[in-house]
Amino acid sequence: MRIVLGVAGGIAAYKAILLLRLLREQGHAVRVVPTRASLEFVGRATWEALSGEPVTTDVFDDVDQVAHVAIGKSADLVVVAPATADLLARAAGGRADDLLTATLLVARCPVLLAPAMHTEMWEHPATTANVATLRARGVHVLDPAVGRLTGHDSGAGRLPEPDDIAAAALALVATGARADLAGRRVVVSAGGTREPLDPVRFLGNRSTGRQGVALARAAAERGAQVTLVAASVATDVLAGLPVGVDVVPVETGAELRTAVRTAASDADVVVMAAAVADYRPQSAADAKLKKSGGSTTLTLVETVDVLRELVTDPPRDGQVVVGFAAETGDADGDVLDHARAKARRKGADLLVVNPVGAGRGFGTPTNEITVLDRAGDVLASAAGTKLEVAHTVWDLVVPVVDTRAAAPGHPATLPA
Repeated sequence: MRIVLGVAGGIAAYKAILLLRLLREQGHAVRVVPTRASLEFVGRATWEALSGEPVTTDVFDDVDQVAHVAIGKSADLVVVAPATADLLARAAGGRADDLLTATLLVARCPVLLAPAMHTEMWEHPATTANVATLRARGVHVLDPAVGRLTGHDSGAGRLPEPDDIAAAALALVATGARADLAGRRVVVSAGGTREPLDPVRFLGNRSTGRQGVALARAAAERGAQVTLVAASVATDVLAGLPVGVDVVPVETGAELRTAVRTAASDADVVVMAAAVADYRPQSAADAKLKKSGGSTTLTLVETVDVLRELVTDPPRDGQVVVGFAAETGDADGDVLDHARAKARRKGADLLVVNPVGAGRGFGTPTNEITVLDRAGDVLASAAGTKLEVAHTVWDLVVPVVDTRAAAPGHPATLPA
């Protein structure tokens, strides 16, 4: 694949070196198009040595080859990392005052911009408007990560990690030729529910919602109309969701159940990736609980099994239901043993199981899964970034959806 890697003039330009290496190691031809300012951070010789291709910055370079048109027209994918506030403004304004912005105007392939700047610049109304303009035109603009910035300050504005940028960019091309969820309505739950003990404390779990968000994103990229029911999912985790994904924030299991069932009333697929509490306090205190000088007993009651209820009492006939199971294994069996038993007990069309604990599953950029059918038989296994894993899940879900939709009496779906 022919990739253009644009590099704007920010300190995060050094990370683009790692992104270039990742793309090259996967066998792609990469033409680096830096801005003149970016060469103050990473020099031309570095880009040429690592890409194996000439590097130019100006529209008047390589005039005989009409480079300002040819580079963009021949690209299968354009990635700009970092995309500074200045670059976003010039791209939104349709400027063509250097080779990179001219390339962006010419390109008709997927374009991904990965912003990086100080928090104040990212949150400025001008930048917000520019990002909205670009997204409305179909440009994929990631939200920046939250973390340490230049100097001693921290906040939103950090360039996402090269692995995440590469996965997001390549997914655009991988799914660009397939719209196998076009015309389908999809509901995905993500995150971890929180059951209040008092106004301050809650019972929760370690789920960040990253895998559920990746599932929502992958479904949208494949053409689905997506509702994401997000249980206590942080803003930075929601970053990069495609425009059009409807996010419904919830906190408790009861709120999640209501939101999922409401959204699923006209959905073709429901994916329960959220970690929903099995128990909640029998009652929550109206005021903060104080130390008593001794032990305290909490009475817990079981919550409604939302996944099982979707199977036994579906909001819509013919709906495909996918469950998730985070397992650790114990003295009674390993992860797969428990997953098989859960698949048969829950009755969902597919059950995705992932091992958690010891740095796996929760809060990590990668995941490893095994997908079972309702009988507990293994259909597939996968490992990789959470977006890659998400596409593996949808690869298995789509045939089930198509088969179900072809069944007599199945409700009509959205027009493609």
